[in-house]
Amino acid sequence: MREGSLEAPTRHPLDWENPEFYDEAKLDAEMRRVFDICHGCRRCFNLCDSFPRLFDLVDESKSGELDTVASADFKPVVDACTLCDMCFLTKCPYVPPHEFNLDFPHLILRYRAVEAKKHGVGAVDHALTETDRNGKWATLISGAVNWATRRGSPLRGLEEKVAGIDRNAALPEYASQSLEAKTKANPPQRDASAPAKARKVVLYATCYGDYNDTSIGEAALAVLAKNGVETKVLHPHCCGMPKLEQGLIGEVADAARKVAAAFAPYIDEGYDIVAPVPSCALMLKFEWPLILPNDASVKRLAAATFDLSEYIVDIARKEGLAGGMSPIEGGVAFHMSCHSRAQNFGQKGTVLLNLIPQADVAVVERCSGHGGAWGYKKGNFETAMKVGKPAMRQLNTAGKKHVVSECPLAGIHLEQGIEALAGDAPKPERVGHPIVLMARAYGVSSPSK
Repeated sequence: MREGSLEAPTRHPLDWENPEFYDEAKLDAEMRRVFDICHGCRRCFNLCDSFPRLFDLVDESKSGELDTVASADFKPVVDACTLCDMCFLTKCPYVPPHEFNLDFPHLILRYRAVEAKKHGVGAVDHALTETDRNGKWATLISGAVNWATRRGSPLRGLEEKVAGIDRNAALPEYASQSLEAKTKANPPQRDASAPAKARKVVLYATCYGDYNDTSIGEAALAVLAKNGVETKVLHPHCCGMPKLEQGLIGEVADAARKVAAAFAPYIDEGYDIVAPVPSCALMLKFEWPLILPNDASVKRLAAATFDLSEYIVDIARKEGLAGGMSPIEGGVAFHMSCHSRAQNFGQKGTVLLNLIPQADVAVVERCSGHGGAWGYKKGNFETAMKVGKPAMRQLNTAGKKHVVSECPLAGIHLEQGIEALAGDAPKPERVGHPIVLMARAYGVSSPSK
């Protein structure tokens, strides 16, 4: 039997509509098969907290092997997984097409799906997955919401008690107007002085880009317009990543069908779909086709979708970017997010930044530890800070003026860790996405919320 595989990882569709997927005995057998292989390998020991928890369980068991670990003790291992996919894509030698057929993140997802089907998801946890509903309401009263959720707010203790959100975790602010509303009032216009390109883009605003930090989408639209690309903005529905983390695969499938239907007419007209948040791009391009492998509309959307950094680099390589960028002073410490890496297209964010004159980029390729809503929760926040500390330390000591991650939630988490490490020393400025620095270099956009 061979040790590891030299072939590129492949993923099998999720068999979530098969009743056997939810068979607890079969799930437990598969958990034990996979965990026993992980215990014998241990290459993932330094990725996240799931693997140390698993290895400690085994090492502290009566036999020192998995056979004396109770299945009930698997839950802390499952709870620590953030579905970052790094074990699958960067560490595990036994992923398909290897005969061992290991897909640790999708095994964890199956466990959560079984739990959700059997026990349901708590009302608060489910409410937190309703990012569109929450965002629509929060933008209407953004001042009050941002005051109530800021660190140090007198309400954070109550939020911790009721919603389980750690009072010390920095939370994203909400915009006073969504990106979609802004662009309806002031539609993006292609720069008349730029040569028109045979490209048309619909920017999938995403929940975060629509309701939280609109500067990312505004910068993207400005850079695309500067480069002669016709653009539109659309946010039909959340990509479902928060629901996927809870094991609500059926609700993710519903979101996929809804979004695919909304984008279908634009794809018919030759538009490319561009997502500014890596997690959302990952869902459209990879996770949805594994959840709905026979849905032609979902497959078509996946083929038409690009990550924002990927798309800008594609323009640069094929047609060339418009000139006129000014240098960015002070250098950039760039965090390569896990869901950027999970798209398996290389360091497109690094390439984008290096297109800016004198960007002086230092790349940090370590997990932020955040893991979406997981990192906000009481009981997870300290673990998230621990896992992210190596990345925070590298970004803080890089000696750059700017720090940026393509994942905006990771950026907020990293900024909080850098503040703790730096103390009273000067700290780099956090920027929401590399595209914001490119827009600044062009002089076509300024951050706004």
